[in-house]
Amino acid sequence: MNRPVELKTRPQLALESYLDALLQDATAEELPEPILVLEPAVEPDSTLDEFQLAVLEEQARDAQVVVAPVVVPIVPVVVAPVAPVVVEPVVEVHLPPSITPPPVTGDDRPSWAAEPFECLLFDVAGLTLAVPLVCLGSIYSLEGQELTPLFGQPEWFLGILPSQAGNLKVLDTARWVMPDRYRDDFRQGLQYVISVQGYEWGLAVHQVSRSLRLDPNEIKWRSHRGQRPWLAGTVIEHMCALLDVAELAELIASGAVKSMPLNKHS
Repeated sequence: MNRPVELKTRPQLALESYLDALLQDATAEELPEPILVLEPAVEPDSTLDEFQLAVLEEQARDAQVVVAPVVVPIVPVVVAPVAPVVVEPVVEVHLPPSITPPPVTGDDRPSWAAEPFECLLFDVAGLTLAVPLVCLGSIYSLEGQELTPLFGQPEWFLGILPSQAGNLKVLDTARWVMPDRYRDDFRQGLQYVISVQGYEWGLAVHQVSRSLRLDPNEIKWRSHRGQRPWLAGTVIEHMCALLDVAELAELIASGAVKSMPLNKHS
């Protein structure tokens, strides 16, 4: 067997001889009978060489052991911003687009009045209004909610209501439909906001009543809208006014609020 004598230095040999002597002395003192019997035929330095070789192998293995540093992961703490409370709709009232009536040509009636249609009845300051469901989106409750005001807005703008559909611009419906007899106390007791399909605003109302199916022949249609273009007609049987949302939207967009009669009660 080739002995790697050339790998050992003089200090290593001295250390290994000392360790070998300690091992032999400890074995002789602790054990009354030897548990390791050396063969006489082995040269005196063969055991020392094997011990030295074993020590060298241990040293080589120790040199190859790489102690990996303990890495403590740093978990950043992200504080999420407080999002505004989004109001959930009480009822989804709009109908699927697939059942929207086709447009009517050669008639003053709106397109949704081509055949019997579903309407929602609600009250604004004692006035009952009917609006086709195809024109509406959702109904939101104002209970426990505060509208966010915006500066520089007209008087008919009540504020912003956060919703699933985005920020709804809430309109003072009573100021639009009855400007000639509007009172400031009409803002009290508003309970719901009804969003309008296709627009980013909603109607503030005092009470939501019920839905009903109307036949176009049951409605007294207006041929000339005059100063109330939003009034499509009246339903005599139910004593309510039929609201034309598209005309109301155009009125709002044109800023016609400036030409409204002055409030005599404010």
